Amino acid sequence: MVVDGELPVLFRRLFPSFIGLPLGPMLTLSLRSLARRRPQLFDRLGEHRRASYRIDPSDLAFSFIVVPDGQMSLVRVVSRDDSAAADVAIKGPILMLLGLLDGTLDGDALFFHRVISVGGRTEAVVALRNTIEDAELRPSDLLGLHGTLARLTDAGVLHGLSAVRRLTDRTATHARAEA
Repeated sequence: MVVDGELPVLFRRLFPSFIGLPLGPMLTLSLRSLARRRPQLFDRLGEHRRASYRIDPSDLAFSFIVVPDGQMSLVRVVSRDDSAAADVAIKGPILMLLGLLDGTLDGDALFFHRVISVGGRTEAVVALRNTIEDAELRPSDLLGLHGTLARLTDAGVLHGLSAVRRLTDRTATHARAEA
């Protein structure tokens, strides 16, 4: 069965296993930098800023464990087989999860169409969803970029994600037609 939004096999093969690379520390630094620039985002999470969120891209071989605790934030990259406990689990194709983060996709619609699944502490999920929706994050926000470089990065990343999503939708439509 093909789930809309899953990366085609070709793209999945291009993603090496990032578990041994410093992706976790890089994302941790990025999140902490965002907390310095926009602390109100993390304050909005309230008590849930110390909750652990497992973000599990269903079409990749790894997951993220995120604790969005402001300047004490932490991101770990773990194998999908790792049984690390988390307060919240959010699972779905990576392109859909990125669409939730940048605001181009509606989390409620993805949830009710069973493209993503959510489990764990409901109040922590709602706090995270509300925070992300209000944040109106752009790729440059996560990278700490400003000015012309930020605008170019946002345009390039968002255009690239849009192109991959279109390709993914065509691949899923074609696979369903063959089934």
